[in-house]
Formats: sequence, structure tokens, C-alpha cells
Amino acid sequence: MWKTIVRRVLIMIPQLFVLSLLIFIMAKQLPGDPFTGLLTPDTDPNRIEELRELAGLNDPWYVQYVNWIVNAAQGDLGKSYTYKIKVSTLIGERALNTFWLSLVSVIILYLIAIPLGVLAGRYQDTFLDKIVVFYSFVTYAIPTFVLALIFLFIFGYQLHWFPTVGSVDIKYDSGTVGYLWSKLYHMLLPAFTTAVLGTTAVVQYLRSEIIDAKSLDYVRTARSKGIPVNKVYSRHIFRNSLLPIAAFLGFTITGLLAGSIFIETIFGYPGMGQLFISSLVSRDYSVITALVMLFGFLALLGSLLSDIIMSIVDPRIRIE
Repeated sequence: MWKTIVRRVLIMIPQLFVLSLLIFIMAKQLPGDPFTGLLTPDTDPNRIEELRELAGLNDPWYVQYVNWIVNAAQGDLGKSYTYKIKVSTLIGERALNTFWLSLVSVIILYLIAIPLGVLAGRYQDTFLDKIVVFYSFVTYAIPTFVLALIFLFIFGYQLHWFPTVGSVDIKYDSGTVGYLWSKLYHMLLPAFTTAVLGTTAVVQYLRSEIIDAKSLDYVRTARSKGIPVNKVYSRHIFRNSLLPIAAFLGFTITGLLAGSIFIETIFGYPGMGQLFISSLVSRDYSVITALVMLFGFLALLGSLLSDIIMSIVDPRIRIE
């Protein structure tokens, strides 16, 4: 398995190279540049041109790309034109917020999805199953920003159960219990919204696995021996049906990171998603390219992680 993992990692290198080239070219197709916003009736056009020249924006695109790749290989992702700090520092600050939001979202997602999938599979074609299936259809069909706005309006503005912006109250000192609770409290609503939108695949997959497992020979044999139904489900059906769910973990994490772009923007949560949108608006190329590259890398890593987890939880499977 280790040889396969190394080979998959090596394959990721040309994939990331092609991805970086596409990202850089598409970023350059955006109208304007980071200095366009500085233009006013009193602005000296020559000064703007000087800034473009100093930033290397007047060089051919392939020269800019090579410089960017060489610097990135040395850990230098450039400097944000908007925030006036290193891109690596800026992303590092936001990445931690997004990581904790994604972690809480994954926990809530599985706490919701596993019981619903188990109930729907066990009580197939009953009224309970139909409710779960209807829930899955609704959460699959509703757009991310619509559900986020609904939850924000109801639980944030109407009921005042959760804060509507930010990641922590400024009145708490870093590292204190109040600070940690405030961080968790601020991310609960966006995490719950993200989790609800991500439950559909897990619920439907688990439901299908349980329905299929009920018709297998070893389950019928256990039932024919007089083993209680609850034991058959707990010892055979549930255990074997839950194993493949672990394979969704990698894809789930990358999916949540992609969805965080809308969630963080709507809830005013200072993570990588919100940073990406603000960088698009301000045409901050260095931040845009770095973030998209990071998202692409996480997508490839999530695919590999899912294969590894699946091979660990199920010895019959080995990644090829």
C-alpha cells in the first residue's frame, strides 16, 4: 500500500502543475488589476503605471507564471495587494478558522446523517423512511446560499440564538475558556448549515447499504437461527454498512471546504472562503491563485485520503 501511496503522491505533482497553469491564466483574464481601484479623477496615470511595473504586471504572462512558480516553490506566495502582508501569512490566519469550521461541520454532519440513514434503511418503505427521503431531496435541491440565508434570518436575527457575524467576541483574551467557547459559539450556526447540506450523500448511501445488507445470505442465516433482530442489526448489518461511510470522509472534508466559500461569506466568518470572495472583488491575483491552488491540492489529497481510509477499515480492499 505504501508504494501505491507514493505513486499517487508523485502523480499529484503534474496534476498540480497543470492546475497551477490553468489557474494563473484564468486569473489573468479577470478585468482590471489590483491597482484599478486606486484610480480617481485626481490620480496620476503615470503613478499607476509605475506600480504595475514594480509589481511585474507588465511582463508577459509566461514570465509572470515562471516567477510565481519559482517563488512558490521556495515558500513565497507573494504579497497581498489589498492586505499589504504576505499571502502565506494571510492564508495561514484564515486557514485555521476554516479548519475548525470544517471539523465541527463534519462532526455535526455524521451525528445527523448516520442516525437518519440507519432509521431509513431499517424501516424501509415506512412513513419514517419517506420522511428521511423527503429530507434528503430537500437538502439536495436547496441552494447553499438560500438555506444559509434562511438559517441566518431565523436563528440569528429573529430568535437571536447565535451571532450573525465574526468568529469570536473581542472582549475575551486569547486562550481563555471564554475565548474558546466564543469561537465554538460563533461557528455553530455556519457549521450546522454546512452539515445539513452535506448529509444527503451519507444518508442515501447508508440507507442503500443497509437495505442491500438485509438481503444477504449471512443476515438471513442469522435470522433463521433465531438471533434477535436488534443483535442482527447491531452486530452484522450496521457494522458492515458503516465501514464504507469512512471512505466519504476525504471527499466530505474537501466538499465542505468548497462550500465554505458561500457559508463564510454569508455568515461573515473570517475564513478562506470569505477571503477568496473578497480577493476576487479586489482583483488580488496573488491571493486568488494561492487559494485556488490550495483548494485543488486539498481535493486531490481528499481523494487519496478516502482511498487510504477505506483500505484500513476494510482489509478486503487495497488501493491500486
